[in-house]
Parts: sequence; C-alpha cells; structure tokens
Amino acid sequence: MMTTLNAQATMTWWTRGTAWLRPGAAPQGLAAVHPAMAAPAPSKEPAPRMRPLRERLEATLGRTHEALSPRMLRRILAELQAITDSRISEVEAGRRAHAVAQWYAQATPQERRDCWLLMTEKFAPDAARLRSAREHYERAVGSPGEGQAEIQLRRAMVSPRSRLLQRFAAYPQGMRFLVDLRAELLPQLKGDPRLLPLDAELEHLFSTWFDVGFLELRRISWDSPASLIEKLIRYEAVHDIRSWADVKNRLDSDRRCYGFFHPRLEDEPLIFVEVALVHELAGCITPLLDEAAAVSDPHKASTAIFYSISNTQTGLRGVSFGDSLIKRVVETLAGEFPRLKTFATLSPIPGLRPWVNRHAGALLQQLDAKKRAELARVLGAEPQAANVLAALEQPLGLDARSPLRALLLGWCAQYLGRELQDGRPLDAVARFHLGNGARIERLNWAGDPSSKGLKQSFGLMVNYLYDLKRLDRHRGLLGRGQIPMSKAVEELYL
Repeated sequence: MMTTLNAQATMTWWTRGTAWLRPGAAPQGLAAVHPAMAAPAPSKEPAPRMRPLRERLEATLGRTHEALSPRMLRRILAELQAITDSRISEVEAGRRAHAVAQWYAQATPQERRDCWLLMTEKFAPDAARLRSAREHYERAVGSPGEGQAEIQLRRAMVSPRSRLLQRFAAYPQGMRFLVDLRAELLPQLKGDPRLLPLDAELEHLFSTWFDVGFLELRRISWDSPASLIEKLIRYEAVHDIRSWADVKNRLDSDRRCYGFFHPRLEDEPLIFVEVALVHELAGCITPLLDEAAAVSDPHKASTAIFYSISNTQTGLRGVSFGDSLIKRVVETLAGEFPRLKTFATLSPIPGLRPWVNRHAGALLQQLDAKKRAELARVLGAEPQAANVLAALEQPLGLDARSPLRALLLGWCAQYLGRELQDGRPLDAVARFHLGNGARIERLNWAGDPSSKGLKQSFGLMVNYLYDLKRLDRHRGLLGRGQIPMSKAVEELYL
C-alpha cells in the first residue's frame, strides 16, 4: 500500500496504477490494463443499474459503466482511511492527503465522483454509537448527568469525514483543493443526493475556516500585482471589465476596490467590492464606468456608491461574508474620508424581467379601470400580457409620462418591496442588501442601458441605502416580513 512505501515508490505506484485513468490515455490501452473498463459500443439499451458503493467494494469485477474497478475503489478507500489514522502526525497526514490530491487532479469526472462517494458513505458517523448517545442524552435530560450526556452526543455526531477533510487542509495547497472540489461537487447534488452529506460537511467546515475573524481586508489598487488585477478582471460578475483602461478607471484615485483575503489562499480575493466616491446618489452606471470622465477629488466626496460586489469562489457558496465586507469597507472609508455621509449601492435587479414575463397577465388583472384605459389608449387595444410585453421591448424609448413607464416602475416596486419567498425577498440582490440592514431608497429608470441591463431588468437599477443608525431596525422589519423602503418607492405602487 502507498502508506508503507517510500516517496519514490509511492509516485511510481500512482503513475503505474493510474496512468490509464488520465485524460488522453490511449483507448486501446484501457482494455489491456483493465478489460472491464473498455468503452462500450453505442447502444439503445436502457441505462444499466447503478450498483451501490458497498456492493461495488465487495465485488471482484467492475462493470463497463463504472468509472473505477472494485480493486481501485478499495485501494483509494485504504488511502483515504490512512489519512485519518490517529497514530500519525498532522504533517504525515498532510503528505498522504497531498498524494491522493495528485491522483485526483488526473482523474476523470466519473472517477472523482467515485472518490466523493467514498468520502461520503465510508466516513459517515457511526450510526449505532450515535443512536446510543442520543438515547442516553434523552434519558439524562433534567438530571445531573445531562451535561456529560450532551458532550457524548456531540462527539458521536462528529463524523470521520470531518477529520478526513481537516487533514486535506493540512498541506499548503489543501484549502485550494477542497474549495475547488466543492465547486465541482455543487452542480452534481441535484442529480445525486447521496453526495449531500459531503457538501454539508464542507460548507460547515468552510463556515469556520473562512470566518471573518480570519480574513484580511485589503485594498486592490492599480499598484497591486498584475496577477491580482487579472483576477479582478476574471471574477467581476456584475459589470464586465472590457479592457485594461476600464480596470484602470475603476482603480483610479476617486475609486476604491476592497477584497477579503484568507491566509491559506494567497493573493486570491474571496469577495470584492468596487466603490465610487461621488457627490450625490448615483442613478446610472454609465458615468461611473466612463473611462473618459474627469477624476474628481475624493476628499470632497459626500457619497460612497457600492456599484459592484462579486463573489469569486463558487466552492464557498453558502459561506456569508459579504455583509461583513460592506461594514468593514464603510468603516475604512469613513476613517479616510470624513466628509462621506451617505453609503449606498447602485444595484442590478436580475430577476425583474423574468418575473414580469411570468406574471404579466396576473399583474394586469390587478389594475383598476382607469389604468387599464390609459394603457389601452397607448397600445391601441385592450392591454394583454402579449401586447404589453411587446411594448416594453424598447423601454429606453418610453417618455417620462408614458403609462407603460409608470406601469413598469410600479411592477418593479412590487417585485422588490412585496414579493417574498419563505419570508425573504424574492430578488437575490435585494435579499443580500436588505438582509444586511439596508433599505430600498430609489428606483432608477435607464440605470443600466446595456444589453445585459435590458435583459435583466428593462434597464432599471435600484439604490439600497445603508443608514448606519437604522441597520438593526431595518433587519427587525424584514424579520417581520416588512421590506424597508423609502416613501418615494412606496408611492410607485400601482
């Protein structure tokens, strides 16, 4: 086994034993190395039955549709178990984990799935021990032994999988390996619920490892390393960076960009926010991204506009640090620029247009006779979902007094201010900012006239205001199902 061999023998074993697994290996070599892995001929037969992992581990021969043979499954399981050996040091455990990670890097997606199944099913909590500890705790509730019984229950709930993942994180690139593993795992969960425990374990560990107390806030500027600026370009998710001139404009003296960094993911921002220092609440993204615009004096600015917030690591989905990022950036900006009094966003509304397209018919039925008559005069026919949506295809051409414009603004106010799902705002961006204690301050017509903005929200954008004295009050309102908003937005309701 690999754990009993010296380093040279280890690499030789992996190279010899897994060469046929690697992308680009000669197809004719598969049958020679392992006949059961030969590619099957195209067939219209029903998909073969997927054997449970336990059955595959006990088998002698593999099947053509199975990525790893029973023998390879047992070998990899042994190596994973060796990583969790309590008799070895953390350094040795990290070395063993690194060796498995090297194999994993060369494995196909199907082989990686087999590895995930091993991590999930063979490193689960001991069911008998957990049941016994739970029954003991239930009997002990209210007695002097309750505390000790709770400790035993907590220990029984800790799975060997947690120790396995912790030891993968022990080697220098281990954290990167685990974050990337989860990024690849997430899209597979819906089709294979067997993998859910592995995902839950990773998310739980990441929530601890990436706690904001361990993160460093750094400013990203034009003087930052080129490799870091390139990552900014690659990860920008709200307003695409078109060129080096574009990114230079976003990092100019009247702009700020901050990111959270983790010591184990060196020079890799986990999330970053772009800020414009201006003189009033911004209603359109175009001037903020104008490369030819004159640079203003940031020390005279009264308003900080957060116009782009991007998460960079798919594998950290569910780990929340965006709210802490905004708080830290507000504190940093207030310390550097004492004249700043207003902190707000200029945010997209990504779910508005799909929502309108789905519900236009029902929304029209909610209008009173006067508003329906106004629409009929503009459309030249009784308003229906089809002709209203057709008229909204070119929203930028609508006059300020157009009933269609008023209709769309009213629907946007309803979408952001009244549409809830499980007690939370329906729109993902609204959910984030309102959950952080912001309020809906203003809707902006033609705020994003780009093709992306028109496709998402008919070009509308919204300002969320971070009133530092009322953040807790706004959270309280949201907790009671009331979305905090300004009077100006409330008046847009139809």
